[in-house]
Amino acid sequence: MSITSAIVLYAVLWFMTFFIALPIRLKTQGDMGEIVPGTHAGAPEHHYLKKKAVITTVVAAALWVLVAWVISTGLITLRDIDWMHRLPSGQ
Repeated sequence: MSITSAIVLYAVLWFMTFFIALPIRLKTQGDMGEIVPGTHAGAPEHHYLKKKAVITTVVAAALWVLVAWVISTGLITLRDIDWMHRLPSGQ
């Protein structure tokens, strides 16, 4: 795996993990009972973004190590997921 592929893989894993972590422990204005005029009740009151970003970085790093290991060792290849048999046969 090239360095560019490794960076792109980490970025994709980081953003996927971050989008999963965003709604966890989210306190909205409606939950707190203090809705600011002109805003939606679902607007965040306490979002804990810094903590979520740190946790996301650690989790994404662990996932990156696992996925990079699977790719590097060839444990799962493109042929393993070619269920329609569209890849040309290899020698």
